[in-house]
Amino acid sequence: MKEKLIILKIGGAIIDEPQSLETFLHQFASIQANKILVHGGGKLATDMARQMGIEQQMLNGRRITDDATLKIVTMVYAGHINKNLVAALNAKGATSIGLTGADGQLIRAHQRKHPTIDYGWVGDIDAVNVNFLQTLLANGLLPVIAPITCDTSGQLLNTNADTIAASLAAGLAEKYQVELVYAFEHAGVLRDTHDSTSVIHAINHQLYQQLLADQVITGGMLPKLENAFQTLTKGVDKVIIGDATQLNQLLAGKAGTTMTHE
Repeated sequence: MKEKLIILKIGGAIIDEPQSLETFLHQFASIQANKILVHGGGKLATDMARQMGIEQQMLNGRRITDDATLKIVTMVYAGHINKNLVAALNAKGATSIGLTGADGQLIRAHQRKHPTIDYGWVGDIDAVNVNFLQTLLANGLLPVIAPITCDTSGQLLNTNADTIAASLAAGLAEKYQVELVYAFEHAGVLRDTHDSTSVIHAINHQLYQQLLADQVITGGMLPKLENAFQTLTKGVDKVIIGDATQLNQLLAGKAGTTMTHE
């Protein structure tokens, strides 16, 4: 019987709202299972870039990462946000260690190549160091991972946090019974984006294809669900999407959207 592992990606406005973040961290720290936290932090990086007079370009929700922007996201993601999350979790009794993909060769990536778009220092993932994560978890540590990776030459890269969480889940599914959770400020996958009560509580692959065809799933939810169903084909037990402040209910199947491969 495999041990349970919860890989949770926290993002969206939750990171910018102290009370919501506190509610989430309290629930997350109390989970009695192996767990990994992956975080983003886009708004703070955008605000800092604006203060420094560095123009930011976004394309399909992805940040074009030039030299100056790479410095900012490294400072904000791997520094300010990561260490505050680690400190807060430690204070709640969840012994945590802050990491990027560069630490311990945790995540090896390469610079994204596109025929027409220069994404700058944006990284796409090649491999995950599963043994390193197993060692940390076996020693009672909670990895808190910032979305910075590096390539084999030592170049740091800005990598999408949703993709990192999905890659970790797929890589660790052989060793653990993995549940992947995407937690943010919304109640789950909505049938009507203007109605927060229209949560679709369960989605299998057949319904997913139908929702795509009906264009119910659009915008930023598209890549989340694409990542979700890719991980399910690689052995991940389930994927949950929903409100970070309702984490206990999400894990109990009483809130949010749960995706399974059946």
